[in-house]
Amino acid sequence: MSDRLLVIEDDATIGEVLTSSLRGQGHDVFWERTARSGLARAARTDFDLILLDLGLPDLDGVEVCRRLRQQQSGAVVVVLTARTTEMDVVVGLEAGADDYLTKPVRLAELHARIRAHLRRGVPVLAASPVRSVGDLVVDTASRRVTVAGREVGLRAREFDLLARLAAEPGVAVSRATLMADVWDDHWSGSTKTLDVHVAAVRRKLGGASASLDIRVPGIATVRGHGYRLELDP
Repeated sequence: MSDRLLVIEDDATIGEVLTSSLRGQGHDVFWERTARSGLARAARTDFDLILLDLGLPDLDGVEVCRRLRQQQSGAVVVVLTARTTEMDVVVGLEAGADDYLTKPVRLAELHARIRAHLRRGVPVLAASPVRSVGDLVVDTASRRVTVAGREVGLRAREFDLLARLAAEPGVAVSRATLMADVWDDHWSGSTKTLDVHVAAVRRKLGGASASLDIRVPGIATVRGHGYRLELDP
């Protein structure tokens, strides 16, 4: 069965090009021209991936992104934006987007990103599907994360990132390796999405352990290299 995609884009030319190109790649594509119609479509149809223009005229794109994340918790959300400042990108990602592309969109890059995001799962380096680090347990078979027995709700890519780090606790994993293993072997875009996902996982693990006397690993930044999952000494 082909993947189901939603395009929310008010520009007729861009919308037609995106829709035609994505259908040519074998996707089942729906196109909505306003934020409100896009939200209405997302409320009644499940999607694998949503392309969202942040510059919609009827509603703020960041707010639309937040609502889509609530409606479509399992979908990948990729924002399309003419806003190129780092703060705009971070705000979009923190609102729930999994990735972003700046306009004008290069179709070859768009197709590569979509293939990367629709790729399911993450390589597991350990023989066992369950990894325990302190009071953190990552179960790749059930795709569940628990802290002292309490489940932590992670989005799909957040889980993949934590699972990759937990496969080699204490080992510094490079940014390039994380992007290749968690996103795609030939990722061509910005790695800012990695930093935002790391921040989200840190926040959720911290929230799960805030009032408990337990040992939860942190994600340490290895400057100039990448990240490492480790317990505080």
